[in-house]
Amino acid sequence: MRHAHTVEQVRAAEAALMARLPDGTLMQRAVAGLAATCARLLAGARGRVYGSRVVVLAGSGDNGGDALYAGALLARRGAAVTAVLLDPARAHPGGLAALRAARGLVLTDQEAGLAAFTGADLALDGIVGIGGRGGLRPPAQPYAAAPRPGTVVAVDVPSGVDPDTGEVPGVALRADVTVAFGTLKPGLLIDPGASYAGAVQLVGIGLDLPPAALTALQHPDVAALLPRPDTESDKYRRGVVGVAAGSARYPGAALLAVAGALRGGAGAVRYVGTAAEEVVRRFPEVLVTEGGPAGAGRVQAWVVGPGGGEGAERALREALASDVPVLVDADGLTELARLGPAALAGRTAPTLLTPHTGEAARLLAGADQGPPPQADGLAAARLRTAHRLASAYRATALLKGSTTVVAEPTGEARSNPTGTSWLATAGSGDVLAGLAGSLLAAGLAPLDAASAAAYLHGLAGRRAAGRGAPVTATDVARQLPAVWRDVHGGAVPARGAGRGARPDAHPDGRPDTLPHTQEYARPDDALPDGRRAAAGARPGGRH
Repeated sequence: MRHAHTVEQVRAAEAALMARLPDGTLMQRAVAGLAATCARLLAGARGRVYGSRVVVLAGSGDNGGDALYAGALLARRGAAVTAVLLDPARAHPGGLAALRAARGLVLTDQEAGLAAFTGADLALDGIVGIGGRGGLRPPAQPYAAAPRPGTVVAVDVPSGVDPDTGEVPGVALRADVTVAFGTLKPGLLIDPGASYAGAVQLVGIGLDLPPAALTALQHPDVAALLPRPDTESDKYRRGVVGVAAGSARYPGAALLAVAGALRGGAGAVRYVGTAAEEVVRRFPEVLVTEGGPAGAGRVQAWVVGPGGGEGAERALREALASDVPVLVDADGLTELARLGPAALAGRTAPTLLTPHTGEAARLLAGADQGPPPQADGLAAARLRTAHRLASAYRATALLKGSTTVVAEPTGEARSNPTGTSWLATAGSGDVLAGLAGSLLAAGLAPLDAASAAAYLHGLAGRRAAGRGAPVTATDVARQLPAVWRDVHGGAVPARGAGRGARPDAHPDGRPDTLPHTQEYARPDDALPDGRRAAAGARPGGRH
């Protein structure tokens, strides 16, 4: 599992560690890992470090200092290093002295700096660190708009990206690689910030960290969660999921939700709704019942709302009156927004909400009794939006989008690292709802059911799209058994694992001399040195 910590958590851990170490040790660890990553990228792209053109964009403070010290190490290996000082009066004195001692060139003229940047084989973004907020200041903005050099490496976080949330409130400098120190930051795992980070490389520096503010599942975590029948299992012990979906206008939603539910690990699917004839014709193994959820018989979880049309209100009320977990999606969310959080106030069983940002806007308006917020604004603040929903409705919220985020009322949150933009297709969310509901019926807690479903759904979308082709929701559902087998078959370790690499993103606090690194790359992109990224490793597309 990947762990991401807030700036406040990191600062506290750094302060505790620095109190026990000689001055400068923590920075030396970070710089060694940063320089080693840059050297590897240069060697991969050019065959060697010697003679490479490296530009250091140095802002004020320790972030600029990290970049300057790393530039000095590369200069000692024969690289031609030029440092561009964005704020000369506040440049890190130690880092600047080290670079000059290594015969690096220092520029303060921004026109000359911009020319050097555009001609570099590698550029280090040390403009703003994790303590910065807001977009790039005017002196740094031309670098974000300039033609790209060979490779841009961000120091800890791309400048202009909020490290705690992934929000990008202004101009930001897009990186090909981000080298994170000590732990991942939430903004590296959640769009839009994640889309600026490129491949993320973690350098362990020995921090003793508290529980993470944000986590992201990996193959072994999902494999451990997925239900598997044993010798004593039968269809009822494995769980029965009820699906109340579809209408005369949207009969296909019932078929797609049922398709997802059949592939989610529950022992049986019980369908209620107007599309019973179509459902049985397509899926003869499904149990069908006339009427609503109240008269359907015993289930272990309900999925309510996909394509529900005019029948969504009745189905929602009857499902919420039950004592089993309820997943609310699509038209069910529209009815819930009209009723407001009071509709869930008396529930003793969990509720899982699965909105996209437009539905999230309506839900928040229903909670606040005001006009809906702009969906674009909610998408730009995905983590904040998911937390708001979970808090307002006292329910687990799965916010679908370019990065799917799952949040609990307790404050716990997960981001989903799989997916593809090809999942932005009609009916894709219906498949996800059925899949997550089936996992609920099989006994998973809402956070685990939502996270595992989003993970599998994203992998299925990628598998269906192949090298990049339009997919349908039916294509996605058909790929679920294959990705289920892939996950149970074991994760392929990210490149860089072994030979001193950390096994996951959570540093163990062990004092070390040389930093440990681990890659978290885009699942469908090549790394800047031409290698393929590790499968399932970086937040992907739309769910």
